[in-house]
Amino acid sequence: MTEIVTRFAPSPTGFMHIGNLRTALYAWLLARAGNGKFIVRIEDTDQVRLVEGAVEVILQTLSQTGLNYDEGPGVGGPNGPYVQSERKEIYRKYAEELVAKGHAYYCFCTAERLQQLHDESDGVGGYDRHCRNLSEDEVAAHLANGEPYVIRQKIPLDGVTSYTDEVFGEISMENKEMQDQILLKADGYPTYNFAHVVDDYLMGVTHVVRGSEYLTSTPKYVLLYDAFGWPRPHYVHLPLLMGQNEDGKISKLSKRHGAVSFQDLLQAGYLPQAIVNYIALLGWCPKDCNQEIFTLEELCKIFSIDGISKSPSVFDYGKLNWFNSEYIKQMPEETCAERVIPLLRQKCPAPGLRLDKLAALLHTRVCTFNEAADMVDFVAERLPLDLSAYTNKKNKTTPELCRQILLEVQPQLDACQDWQNDALFALLKAYAEASGIKAGAVMWAVRIAVARKMVTPGGATELMEVFGKQESLARIELALQELGD
Repeated sequence: MTEIVTRFAPSPTGFMHIGNLRTALYAWLLARAGNGKFIVRIEDTDQVRLVEGAVEVILQTLSQTGLNYDEGPGVGGPNGPYVQSERKEIYRKYAEELVAKGHAYYCFCTAERLQQLHDESDGVGGYDRHCRNLSEDEVAAHLANGEPYVIRQKIPLDGVTSYTDEVFGEISMENKEMQDQILLKADGYPTYNFAHVVDDYLMGVTHVVRGSEYLTSTPKYVLLYDAFGWPRPHYVHLPLLMGQNEDGKISKLSKRHGAVSFQDLLQAGYLPQAIVNYIALLGWCPKDCNQEIFTLEELCKIFSIDGISKSPSVFDYGKLNWFNSEYIKQMPEETCAERVIPLLRQKCPAPGLRLDKLAALLHTRVCTFNEAADMVDFVAERLPLDLSAYTNKKNKTTPELCRQILLEVQPQLDACQDWQNDALFALLKAYAEASGIKAGAVMWAVRIAVARKMVTPGGATELMEVFGKQESLARIELALQELGD
């Protein structure tokens, strides 16, 4: 069996889009599942759209997600260089070989003529193949004059070109529907349409993994393989990633759907492993397995092409939140605290707060780390409170009963020397038993007094430990003032 070789070939025109990351992940999994090779190649032939620093972001993303590669920038390998702008002479050689074989031709049409063609066709027409049948003498004369030129692919004028995709099956296109695409531009840079074919062949790529938007352009690529006499690779086109609009309708995933780059998601407080786990299941489903939480190692063992769906997948932030919360729960408490406490310190700078205890309360209650900071508004300041919050049907509390409870426990709390959750809980429980008041009612009265809101991470005594003795008693005193006589 031939070794499986896949590649990830991003264009450094911005951050790593989630769709790009999924492509990289599937290509990586396919290679690793077959004990093959994964190559990274930077396709920077579109010099106009290059974004400074994008290459570094791409490579950093691969590192952060655990997608190590066998050949590529920074790693090297026998098929380098792995940056297309450094391979210009290679592309020229092969473009001229196609011309010599009669599968490509020199085109000397000016930008003005091409614009005129575009305008006359209202933007819907393509190149009219004006230079396709120039004689050798005419070509030689143009070249001798030093006229700028591009090299175009000579697409057959009739017939059908077909190929088999591993996911979508047989794809066919009538040749007359295809344009004589540019292979080599006037500045010497190749187009993507040409460069990736040459590179994939020279680098031994056996499986091309990419988005389904390339399904209809692939016939042009297989014609190039055939023209060179090269074996075609296996094509694996992935379903589209969709997002839900505000009106509930589904459309192709874009910036209007929120954070759609890997870096955006990191900044929003998501964990790399949670992101990878989630996007692995966006368009692929393991066979005979109901498991959802997977490590990369586990995914490598079960990944296969036949699990890839043809249907588009919807990026669901609710589902991503679930994955992230599960990964946070699995974290050691100390690791979670290391991530959360700096965020809490920014939001709650007051001295004396037990942020370590607050981090522990949040550990199993948050979906993202950023959410942790949003959940502690009641810690950062004493929130305004509607006295109706003291009324609780389950615990049968009223503002009057809560005032009584607070008045009676206040001196006991003031005298407490062990301001720890267990000791505070025992104190309030003993008071409840001695007074004949339900423990739930006592805890509710104290919790509302110190937290000043009805929904919080942690109960009354846990929150008092977070606030510390001085702040807790100050909040109880404030509550008593508000409750009045």
